[in-house]
Amino acid sequence: MEIVEKYFPNLTDEQKRQFGMLKDLYSEWNDKINVISRKDIDNLYVKHVLHSLAIAKVVTFKPGTKILDVGTGGGFPGIPLAILFPEVQFTLVDSIGKKITVVQNVAEALGLKNVKAMQARAENLPENYDFVVSRAVTDIKTFCSWVWKKIIPRGNHAIPNGILYLKGGDLTEELSTVPYSRDIFNIPDFFDDEFFETKKVVYLQK
Repeated sequence: MEIVEKYFPNLTDEQKRQFGMLKDLYSEWNDKINVISRKDIDNLYVKHVLHSLAIAKVVTFKPGTKILDVGTGGGFPGIPLAILFPEVQFTLVDSIGKKITVVQNVAEALGLKNVKAMQARAENLPENYDFVVSRAVTDIKTFCSWVWKKIIPRGNHAIPNGILYLKGGDLTEELSTVPYSRDIFNIPDFFDDEFFETKKVVYLQK
């Protein structure tokens, strides 16, 4: 928990309480439904929570913004971002129902009123969103094909609406076939833990 406060020093008492609950909640749920690898539970705050919050170092979401988290798994990056931005609306989707069960229960335990979790595929959702976030669920070109039409053009943030995608490694070849304007943000510019050595936030502009 201290690592989150190190990089986000202006948390409210409620946010500190919610972030502090995550370890016990995920440990408890992981015993029932394995959504995080066993070895990662001990490193939850670096490998899952802080990794998710790298998106918040790229853009500060304004109140009323609508965010879609695709392939959320156990709730990453959506749950940590929803704690950090309580006035932003988050829709978390995954095709696997038992993972959504975990997300729904974690969100309820945390008292998050700004999270809606459902078993669904992004391309079948009726709504559109300002930003789509995700963490390495597939190659970036395929991901764009799922969600591009779900993004509302333009927007009123420091960067135009689009995709914020967490992924690691050398993305040169993968991005060579993606036809959209983009920026790559290296997470080690934000956080100094060695876990983030090759990890990036890929921003694709709508």
